[in-house]
Amino acid sequence: MSLEVRQTGGLKIKVGIGYDVHALVAERSLILGGVKIPHERGLLGHSDADVLVHAIMDALLGALALGDIGGHFPDHDPRYRGISSLSLLKHIMGLIESKGYRVGNLDSVIMAERPKLAPFIAKMRSNLSQAMNVKESCVSVKATTTERLGFVGREEGIGAQAIVSLKRLEDE
Repeated sequence: MSLEVRQTGGLKIKVGIGYDVHALVAERSLILGGVKIPHERGLLGHSDADVLVHAIMDALLGALALGDIGGHFPDHDPRYRGISSLSLLKHIMGLIESKGYRVGNLDSVIMAERPKLAPFIAKMRSNLSQAMNVKESCVSVKATTTERLGFVGREEGIGAQAIVSLKRLEDE
């Protein structure tokens, strides 16, 4: 496989991968892809702890070598306490666009033993496509269990992975 390279040396397409995990705890809401999901526990974190959106933001930042979400939204900064991760994603999208890129495609997977997430996937895709200003057909969200293996299988936490492709705005 080869990638087309511009004469300026910049790639027309860039790819990033992101990963995040958060612990499940009592007395927190479970927010995934901007959707509040009925469950007896939620994810621990400084923001709303939306592990899916966090993985997506890290993938976006990684594609352009812009660091990670901890560098952009430190967990010791009170401005981000309880904040919606979708609002942080919109900020990251502004940064991506200011660098001359936009999302070509997103593929993501949530790893959770419970609750079953299939009924919420369509709304997650809608939320993400709106926040990233791309068609829903460019946004994939999947969910899987770990067959009761590891911290996810023991229901101690939830994880997410994401991979994004970015394309140059000038090439559209």
